[in-house]
Amino acid sequence: MMDRNADAPWAQFDPEVYVDLNYRVPLEVDLLIVRLMRDYFSKCFAEGVPDPMRGVDVGAGANLYPGLAMLPWCEKIVLLEYAQPNVEYLERQTSPQGYDEAWDAFWNELGKAPAYAAVEPRTRFGEIVRVERANLLDLDGQRRWDIGTMFFVADSMSECPDEFRRGVRCFMDALTEGAPFAAAFMKESVGYQVGEHRYPAYRVNEERVRESLEPFVSELDIHDLHHMVRPGHEGIILALGRRNSEIAVP
Repeated sequence: MMDRNADAPWAQFDPEVYVDLNYRVPLEVDLLIVRLMRDYFSKCFAEGVPDPMRGVDVGAGANLYPGLAMLPWCEKIVLLEYAQPNVEYLERQTSPQGYDEAWDAFWNELGKAPAYAAVEPRTRFGEIVRVERANLLDLDGQRRWDIGTMFFVADSMSECPDEFRRGVRCFMDALTEGAPFAAAFMKESVGYQVGEHRYPAYRVNEERVRESLEPFVSELDIHDLHHMVRPGHEGIILALGRRNSEIAVP
């Protein structure tokens, strides 16, 4: 029997353990992803930024670098997250005290591009970023944002192919026409452990990621990154692109 999103122990998710496992010491693949996002978003806005821009990180979890990657381009950013422990973690990171030093290494990579170098990240992050508790699968397309990210969410919340496809669709339908986006997936993941709890995953590869995104995009660039960060997967897939103007058939 497949584990669905509702079956996972999200209320017991431990964000500090997750950060310790994945981000406290930056992994080369994450720094590579940050560079690819930085360069893509910089290219998208090379001729200027539409005003005002609103950004969203869907299923933000205990990961700030997708939100940081949108910082120069937005007047507001919303971090959507379902697991209450992660919501509380994100609220601490957006407090006036500023985010943890663990995230400085990721900003250092972003800051090598001119648009990012012009931003004081801690102050800006606290000013424009807000946290909201929400389930990706409940997004209905009524709210839309001008730039978006979704990192290790649609593929890392359920074993069910229908919930994976629905998760991708809900993310894409949260974006306005032409919105740049970045989405990351764990390739061929069989699930993952955080502390004492096991969480489900749907096994994806480049073909499945491409098939899930293509109905929604006007451009798409997929990077199959052959970096393994833990047992139980075969790498990371990063998709960069723009939302098209069509409403895809579910």
